[in-house]
Amino acid sequence: MSALTRPRRNLGGLAVPPLALGSWNTWDRMDPADAVTMIRRAVELDAGFFDVAYYNMGPHAENARTDILFGTALRESGVARDDVVLCGKLWLWDWPNQGFRAQLADSLERAGLERFDTLVVGDYLDEPDIPRVVADVNELIDEGLVGGWGINNWRIGHTRAALDSAASMGLVGPTFAQLKYGIARRSMAEGASYAPLFADGTLALQASDVFEGGILATGLAPQRKIGADVGGIRDRILALYPRVAHVAAEFGVTPAALGIAFCLTNPAIANVLFGASRLSQLEQNHAALALSAAHGAELRTALAGLQADVDVRDDGAW
Repeated sequence: MSALTRPRRNLGGLAVPPLALGSWNTWDRMDPADAVTMIRRAVELDAGFFDVAYYNMGPHAENARTDILFGTALRESGVARDDVVLCGKLWLWDWPNQGFRAQLADSLERAGLERFDTLVVGDYLDEPDIPRVVADVNELIDEGLVGGWGINNWRIGHTRAALDSAASMGLVGPTFAQLKYGIARRSMAEGASYAPLFADGTLALQASDVFEGGILATGLAPQRKIGADVGGIRDRILALYPRVAHVAAEFGVTPAALGIAFCLTNPAIANVLFGASRLSQLEQNHAALALSAAHGAELRTALAGLQADVDVRDDGAW
């Protein structure tokens, strides 16, 4: 078990580590032995929350093996199942043609798992049948294949509709929102649309895309595929990197750790999801915990003028 350096926060009834490791373009870029070491060290460093997704549909029709590689590394690590939190993912791109039950069964089999602690229902292009989404996810909960669920970058109207549908049917609604959030992108996570749901505890917030595909960690635009550029502001974000690096140096951390620490200062945050394909990245990012705890207010003041999406709508309807 890890030595706790920060009190656990609630994510849909789960007491989760503050740091969470993503799977997109991570485990498939690592040596198998390094992946095993990464998992063991993650549990020690308050990062024993793992996103486990099968990238096989829509914009992510990559047939990646990252989930298979993670499952193998987890078994070889010897880490106890109760010492980690595992989060699966369901895709709406071809749903309901590819139903949730089949998707989840495939994902669990590929990773060699029996169940997920929670899962995220992914983003979409066309408006989904919200009551059916809620009902289909609840069938998985009833089967014991997953403990709860959250949404990924949904429009606020659909998130509220899911909450209302669940309440009216006596079912489990979404308990967290995985949103793009970081130093430069704050509109959706901090804006008026989602804020009331975070403030009253209806939803917890899980930050993703914190580094904008690596831009705010390195100052470089990656050549590999990265997340969508909502609002078309990526050039603005790239231009912010020198100032981010300057603030990071003043606090004695890497720009990546600074970005994570910024997210952790938000009271709505349950944890921060980021990609790490080297052990050194994970260990450097761990400094975010101490930084946010000791200098949270100073940190937000130092980064106050670096929001790049002030003119982007906060309700997800882009």
